[in-house]
Amino acid sequence: MQMLSLAERLESADAEVRRLAVIDLPYGDEDDIVPLLLPRLLDSDAAVRTEAVRALEGYEDTPVVAALATMLLDGDAGVREAAGQVLAELKQPASAAPLLPLLEGQAAEVRMLAFRAVRALRVEAAFAPAMAALRDADPGVRREAVGVLGYLKKTEAIGELAEVAAHDPDAEVRRIAIGALGYASGVSVLPALTRALGDTAWMVREEAAQTVGKLRLGPAIPDLVKAMADDYWQVRVKAARSLGLLKAAAGLPALVEALSHPMGNLRKEAAIALGEVGDARAIPALEKALQDPDPDVRKLARLALTAIGLAQA
Repeated sequence: MQMLSLAERLESADAEVRRLAVIDLPYGDEDDIVPLLLPRLLDSDAAVRTEAVRALEGYEDTPVVAALATMLLDGDAGVREAAGQVLAELKQPASAAPLLPLLEGQAAEVRMLAFRAVRALRVEAAFAPAMAALRDADPGVRREAVGVLGYLKKTEAIGELAEVAAHDPDAEVRRIAIGALGYASGVSVLPALTRALGDTAWMVREEAAQTVGKLRLGPAIPDLVKAMADDYWQVRVKAARSLGLLKAAAGLPALVEALSHPMGNLRKEAAIALGEVGDARAIPALEKALQDPDPDVRKLARLALTAIGLAQA
Protein backbone atom coordinates (compact mmCIF):
# COMPACT_ATOMS: atom_id res chain seq x y z
CA MET A 1 0.00 0.00 0.00
CA GLN A 2 1.35 3.40 -0.96
CA MET A 3 2.11 5.65 2.00
CA LEU A 4 0.43 9.05 1.92
CA SER A 5 2.61 12.11 2.24
CA LEU A 6 2.03 14.51 5.11
CA ALA A 7 0.48 17.00 2.70
CA GLU A 8 -1.96 14.37 1.49
CA ARG A 9 -2.82 13.31 5.04
CA LEU A 10 -3.58 16.92 5.92
CA GLU A 11 -6.26 16.92 3.21
CA SER A 12 -7.74 13.54 4.16
CA ALA A 13 -11.50 13.18 4.54
CA ASP A 14 -10.81 11.48 7.88
CA ALA A 15 -10.48 14.05 10.68
CA GLU A 16 -8.35 11.74 12.81
CA VAL A 17 -5.89 11.31 9.94
CA ARG A 18 -5.68 15.10 9.60
CA ARG A 19 -5.18 15.54 13.35
CA LEU A 20 -2.32 13.03 13.47
CA ALA A 21 -0.76 14.62 10.41
CA VAL A 22 -0.73 17.99 12.18
CA ILE A 23 1.01 16.39 15.15
CA ASP A 24 3.59 14.78 12.84
CA LEU A 25 4.34 17.95 10.87
CA PRO A 26 7.16 19.26 13.07
CA TYR A 27 8.95 15.94 12.67
CA GLY A 28 8.64 15.76 8.89
CA ASP A 29 10.94 16.95 6.12
CA GLU A 30 9.15 20.24 5.42
CA ASP A 31 11.35 23.28 5.93
CA ASP A 32 8.41 25.58 6.62
CA ILE A 33 5.35 24.04 8.21
CA VAL A 34 3.47 27.30 8.75
CA PRO A 35 1.82 27.38 5.30
CA LEU A 36 0.59 23.84 5.95
CA LEU A 37 -0.68 24.63 9.44
CA LEU A 38 -2.55 27.87 8.83
CA PRO A 39 -5.28 26.25 6.70
CA ARG A 40 -5.83 23.70 9.45
CA LEU A 41 -6.90 26.52 11.76
CA LEU A 42 -10.02 26.60 9.59
CA ASP A 43 -10.51 22.83 9.70
CA SER A 44 -14.07 21.64 10.24
CA ASP A 45 -12.93 19.44 13.13
CA ALA A 46 -12.20 21.12 16.50
CA ALA A 47 -9.56 18.55 17.47
CA VAL A 48 -7.61 19.31 14.28
CA ARG A 49 -7.85 23.04 14.92
CA THR A 50 -6.63 22.53 18.48
CA GLU A 51 -3.55 20.61 17.35
CA ALA A 52 -2.83 23.19 14.66
CA VAL A 53 -2.92 25.93 17.28
CA ARG A 54 -0.51 24.01 19.52
CA ALA A 55 1.83 23.30 16.62
CA LEU A 56 2.16 27.03 15.97
CA GLU A 57 3.53 27.79 19.42
CA GLY A 58 6.77 29.74 19.21
CA TYR A 59 6.03 31.37 15.84
CA GLU A 60 5.72 35.15 16.19
CA ASP A 61 5.42 36.20 12.57
CA THR A 62 2.59 38.72 12.26
CA PRO A 63 0.35 36.50 10.09
CA VAL A 64 0.70 33.63 12.56
CA VAL A 65 -0.09 35.74 15.63
CA ALA A 66 -3.02 37.34 13.83
CA ALA A 67 -4.37 33.92 12.90
CA LEU A 68 -3.96 32.64 16.44
CA ALA A 69 -5.71 35.72 17.81
CA THR A 70 -8.78 34.91 15.73
CA MET A 71 -8.82 31.47 17.34
CA LEU A 72 -9.81 33.13 20.61
CA LEU A 73 -13.17 33.62 18.88
CA ASP A 74 -13.48 29.97 17.88
CA GLY A 75 -16.74 28.24 18.67
CA ASP A 76 -15.01 25.41 20.52
CA ALA A 77 -13.88 25.95 24.12
CA GLY A 78 -10.88 23.62 23.72
CA VAL A 79 -9.62 25.56 20.73
CA ARG A 80 -9.99 28.85 22.58
CA GLU A 81 -8.14 27.49 25.59
CA ALA A 82 -5.29 26.17 23.45
CA ALA A 83 -5.03 29.51 21.65
CA GLY A 84 -4.93 31.34 24.96
CA GLN A 85 -2.11 29.12 26.20
CA VAL A 86 -0.04 29.59 23.06
CA LEU A 87 -0.60 33.33 22.91
CA ALA A 88 0.40 33.70 26.57
CA GLU A 89 3.91 32.55 25.54
CA LEU A 90 4.47 35.48 23.16
CA LYS A 91 7.69 37.42 23.79
CA GLN A 92 7.79 40.29 21.30
CA PRO A 93 5.84 43.49 22.09
CA ALA A 94 4.97 43.86 18.39
CA SER A 95 2.94 40.65 18.69
CA ALA A 96 0.36 42.49 20.79
CA ALA A 97 -1.12 44.36 17.82
CA PRO A 98 -3.65 41.68 16.72
CA LEU A 99 -4.70 41.15 20.34
CA LEU A 100 -5.41 44.73 21.32
CA PRO A 101 -8.80 44.91 19.52
CA LEU A 102 -9.91 41.86 21.52
CA LEU A 103 -9.46 43.63 24.86
CA GLU A 104 -12.77 45.40 24.46
CA GLY A 105 -16.18 44.60 23.04
CA GLN A 106 -15.81 40.81 23.14
CA ALA A 107 -17.15 38.04 25.35
CA ALA A 108 -15.61 37.92 28.83
CA GLU A 109 -13.58 34.77 28.10
CA VAL A 110 -12.07 36.33 24.97
CA ARG A 111 -11.08 39.52 26.78
CA MET A 112 -9.65 37.51 29.66
CA LEU A 113 -7.44 35.44 27.36
CA ALA A 114 -6.39 38.51 25.38
CA PHE A 115 -5.37 40.40 28.53
CA ARG A 116 -3.42 37.35 29.68
CA ALA A 117 -1.60 37.21 26.35
CA VAL A 118 -0.56 40.89 26.33
CA ARG A 119 0.40 41.03 30.01
CA ALA A 120 4.09 40.14 29.75
CA LEU A 121 4.46 42.12 26.50
CA ARG A 122 4.15 45.37 28.50
CA VAL A 123 2.62 47.45 25.72
CA GLU A 124 1.34 50.93 26.56
CA ALA A 125 -1.71 50.45 24.36
CA ALA A 126 -3.06 47.88 26.83
CA PHE A 127 -3.11 50.39 29.70
CA ALA A 128 -6.40 52.16 28.98
CA PRO A 129 -8.37 48.95 28.29
CA ALA A 130 -6.94 47.39 31.45
CA MET A 131 -7.92 50.39 33.55
CA ALA A 132 -11.44 50.25 32.15
CA ALA A 133 -11.64 46.52 32.82
CA LEU A 134 -11.07 47.06 36.56
CA ARG A 135 -14.83 47.69 36.72
CA ASP A 136 -15.77 44.75 34.52
CA ALA A 137 -18.61 42.53 35.73
CA ASP A 138 -16.55 39.39 35.19
CA PRO A 139 -13.96 38.65 37.93
CA GLY A 140 -11.77 36.72 35.48
CA VAL A 141 -11.44 39.81 33.28
CA ARG A 142 -10.66 41.97 36.32
CA ARG A 143 -7.95 39.53 37.44
CA GLU A 144 -6.20 39.61 34.09
CA ALA A 145 -6.55 43.40 33.80
CA VAL A 146 -4.91 43.84 37.21
CA GLY A 147 -2.10 41.57 36.05
CA VAL A 148 -1.53 43.78 32.99
CA LEU A 149 -1.37 46.90 35.16
CA GLY A 150 1.06 45.21 37.53
CA TYR A 151 3.40 44.49 34.62
CA LEU A 152 3.11 48.01 33.20
CA LYS A 153 4.03 49.59 36.57
CA LYS A 154 2.51 52.98 35.81
CA THR A 155 2.04 55.38 38.71
CA GLU A 156 -1.30 56.46 37.25
CA ALA A 157 -2.73 53.05 38.15
CA ILE A 158 -1.71 52.99 41.82
CA GLY A 159 -4.82 54.68 43.18
CA GLU A 160 -7.16 52.41 41.22
CA LEU A 161 -5.23 49.29 42.17
CA ALA A 162 -5.36 50.28 45.84
CA GLU A 163 -9.12 50.73 45.55
CA VAL A 164 -9.48 47.31 43.93
CA ALA A 165 -7.27 45.75 46.61
CA ALA A 166 -9.53 47.14 49.31
CA HIS A 167 -12.99 46.70 47.86
CA ASP A 168 -13.21 44.23 44.97
CA PRO A 169 -15.76 41.51 45.84
CA ASP A 170 -13.50 38.76 44.46
CA ALA A 171 -10.74 37.64 46.82
CA GLU A 172 -8.41 36.58 44.01
CA VAL A 173 -8.75 39.99 42.35
CA ARG A 174 -7.88 41.63 45.67
CA ARG A 175 -4.88 39.34 46.10
CA ILE A 176 -3.51 40.05 42.64
CA ALA A 177 -4.04 43.79 43.15
CA ILE A 178 -2.05 43.69 46.39
CA GLY A 179 0.79 41.94 44.58
CA ALA A 180 0.60 44.46 41.74
CA LEU A 181 1.14 47.28 44.23
CA GLY A 182 4.64 45.95 44.86
CA TYR A 183 6.07 48.52 42.46
CA ALA A 184 4.46 51.50 44.20
CA SER A 185 6.02 54.01 46.52
CA GLY A 186 5.41 52.63 49.99
CA VAL A 187 3.62 55.42 51.82
CA SER A 188 1.01 55.89 49.11
CA VAL A 189 -0.24 52.31 49.43
CA LEU A 190 0.24 51.85 53.18
CA PRO A 191 -3.50 52.17 53.97
CA ALA A 192 -4.42 49.59 51.34
CA LEU A 193 -1.81 47.12 52.57
CA THR A 194 -2.59 47.46 56.26
CA ARG A 195 -6.26 46.99 55.45
CA ALA A 196 -5.39 43.89 53.41
CA LEU A 197 -3.53 42.41 56.37
CA GLY A 198 -6.97 42.13 57.99
CA ASP A 199 -8.77 40.87 54.90
CA THR A 200 -11.30 38.06 55.30
CA ALA A 201 -9.40 35.90 52.78
CA TRP A 202 -6.13 34.42 54.02
CA MET A 203 -4.59 34.52 50.53
CA VAL A 204 -5.02 38.30 50.51
CA ARG A 205 -3.47 38.59 53.97
CA GLU A 206 -0.56 36.44 52.84
CA GLU A 207 0.07 38.61 49.78
CA ALA A 208 -0.17 41.77 51.85
CA ALA A 209 2.33 40.47 54.41
CA GLN A 210 4.80 39.76 51.62
CA THR A 211 4.27 43.08 49.82
CA VAL A 212 4.80 45.09 53.02
CA GLY A 213 8.27 43.61 53.32
CA LYS A 214 9.03 44.08 49.66
CA LEU A 215 8.25 47.79 50.01
CA ARG A 216 10.08 48.04 53.37
CA LEU A 217 7.05 49.66 55.02
CA GLY A 218 8.22 50.27 58.58
CA PRO A 219 4.91 51.83 59.72
CA ALA A 220 3.23 48.46 59.05
CA ILE A 221 5.39 46.59 61.57
CA PRO A 222 2.65 46.50 64.26
CA ASP A 223 0.28 44.96 61.73
CA LEU A 224 2.89 42.37 60.76
CA VAL A 225 3.34 41.46 64.42
CA LYS A 226 -0.41 40.88 64.64
CA ALA A 227 -0.19 38.77 61.48
CA MET A 228 2.22 36.46 63.30
CA ALA A 229 -0.84 35.22 65.20
CA ASP A 230 -2.86 34.59 62.04
CA ASP A 231 -4.90 31.38 61.91
CA TYR A 232 -3.06 30.43 58.71
CA TRP A 233 0.61 29.52 58.92
CA GLN A 234 1.08 30.68 55.32
CA VAL A 235 0.33 34.25 56.45
CA ARG A 236 2.70 33.91 59.38
CA VAL A 237 5.49 32.76 57.06
CA LYS A 238 5.22 35.90 54.93
CA ALA A 239 4.89 38.11 58.01
CA ALA A 240 8.06 36.58 59.47
CA ARG A 241 9.89 37.13 56.18
CA SER A 242 8.87 40.79 56.15
CA LEU A 243 9.73 41.36 59.81
CA GLY A 244 13.21 40.11 59.00
CA LEU A 245 13.56 42.33 55.96
CA LEU A 246 12.48 45.29 58.09
CA LYS A 247 14.87 44.27 60.90
CA ALA A 248 11.91 44.76 63.22
CA ALA A 249 12.94 44.32 66.84
CA ALA A 250 9.27 44.72 67.75
CA GLY A 251 8.65 41.36 66.13
CA LEU A 252 11.15 39.55 68.34
CA PRO A 253 8.68 37.86 70.75
CA ALA A 254 6.46 36.64 67.91
CA LEU A 255 9.44 35.35 65.93
CA VAL A 256 10.86 33.54 68.95
CA GLU A 257 7.47 31.91 69.55
CA ALA A 258 7.36 30.85 65.88
CA LEU A 259 10.57 28.86 66.39
CA SER A 260 8.48 26.23 68.19
CA HIS A 261 5.59 26.13 65.71
CA PRO A 262 4.68 22.66 64.34
CA MET A 263 5.09 23.88 60.75
CA GLY A 264 8.72 23.55 59.67
CA ASN A 265 8.49 26.29 57.02
CA LEU A 266 7.48 28.81 59.66
CA ARG A 267 10.33 27.77 61.96
CA LYS A 268 12.77 28.26 59.07
CA GLU A 269 11.50 31.75 58.28
CA ALA A 270 11.54 32.68 61.97
CA ALA A 271 15.19 31.64 62.23
CA ILE A 272 16.12 33.63 59.13
CA ALA A 273 14.24 36.68 60.39
CA LEU A 274 15.85 36.55 63.83
CA GLY A 275 19.26 36.55 62.19
CA GLU A 276 18.29 39.58 60.14
CA VAL A 277 16.90 41.43 63.16
CA GLY A 278 20.22 40.80 64.91
CA ASP A 279 18.93 41.12 68.47
CA ALA A 280 20.96 39.21 71.09
CA ARG A 281 17.79 38.49 73.07
CA ALA A 282 16.98 35.80 70.47
CA ILE A 283 20.15 33.80 71.23
CA PRO A 284 18.63 31.41 73.82
CA ALA A 285 15.75 30.49 71.52
CA LEU A 286 18.09 30.00 68.57
CA GLU A 287 20.43 27.85 70.63
CA LYS A 288 17.46 25.68 71.53
CA ALA A 289 16.57 25.51 67.81
CA LEU A 290 19.95 23.87 67.22
CA GLN A 291 18.21 20.70 68.46
CA ASP A 292 15.28 21.06 66.04
CA PRO A 293 14.30 17.80 64.28
CA ASP A 294 14.47 19.58 60.91
CA PRO A 295 18.07 19.87 59.65
CA ASP A 296 17.22 23.02 57.68
CA VAL A 297 15.96 24.73 60.84
CA ARG A 298 19.14 23.72 62.67
CA LYS A 299 21.28 25.10 59.85
CA LEU A 300 19.36 28.38 59.71
CA ALA A 301 19.53 28.73 63.49
CA ARG A 302 23.35 28.38 63.30
CA LEU A 303 23.48 31.02 60.57
CA ALA A 304 21.25 33.32 62.60
CA LEU A 305 23.47 32.96 65.66
CA THR A 306 26.49 33.84 63.54
CA ALA A 307 24.69 36.87 62.11
CA ILE A 308 23.74 38.07 65.58
CA GLY A 309 27.28 37.61 66.76
CA LEU A 310 28.59 39.70 63.90
CA ALA A 311 25.95 42.35 64.53
CA GLN A 312 26.87 42.56 68.20
CA ALA A 313 30.58 42.75 67.36
